[in-house]
Amino acid sequence: MSAAGAYAGLQGGRGSDELILRHAELVKRIAYHLAGRLPPSVAVDDLIQAGMLGLIEAAAHYTASRGASFETYAGIRIRGAMIDALRKQDWAPRSVHRNARAVAAAVREVERRTGRDARDVEVAEQMGVSLQDYHAMVQDAASCRLASLGDESTANPADPADPFREIADEQFRASLAQAIERLPERERLIMSLYYADGLNLKEIGQVLNVTESRVCQLHGQALLRLRSRLADWREAGSVAEA
Repeated sequence: MSAAGAYAGLQGGRGSDELILRHAELVKRIAYHLAGRLPPSVAVDDLIQAGMLGLIEAAAHYTASRGASFETYAGIRIRGAMIDALRKQDWAPRSVHRNARAVAAAVREVERRTGRDARDVEVAEQMGVSLQDYHAMVQDAASCRLASLGDESTANPADPADPFREIADEQFRASLAQAIERLPERERLIMSLYYADGLNLKEIGQVLNVTESRVCQLHGQALLRLRSRLADWREAGSVAEA
């Protein structure tokens, strides 16, 4: 469905109209922030269109009783709609998907064996690749947003038809927050500056006094480390469903 078609379906709801008009700029802000870490082939206009659908859906379903402001709720729906659209395009090479999974598995193995945060040189050795090749893999993962922690991390709120999905999402978010807290200090700081403060990679590099390329590597490494640590959560969920 197009954004125009979805909007037409909401006609008659003055409150929804006002929310959409007031927060249209939020869609653009999120789209440009997301586009900053995607290949040039991904059009910002496509992200904005997908985000407008998320905003329209947020306006239709938001209630103040959810405990979050509309901007927070809408931001989740907007970002989720954009990421869903990117997943459907699946523009990333299969090799990047494969390498991301391999890195996450190697991180998990090293950390199980050593009982501490895996160092990049150790992960590269575990994979049997050079440190340069390893850095290229994690940078690709960060650029392509493939280290998105799996489908369980979808940003859209729970489907009302599935009363257990909301519980699972809350449990996942709690596990994700704990995993982020356990990241190495520099990786944790990058995640905070990038996702909470909205800084781009170049700005983060200036804060940390490192190159933009190095920030991208550390960002990708943090995402893949989180993916490896959340594997236990996914396995536990699978066992519980069995």
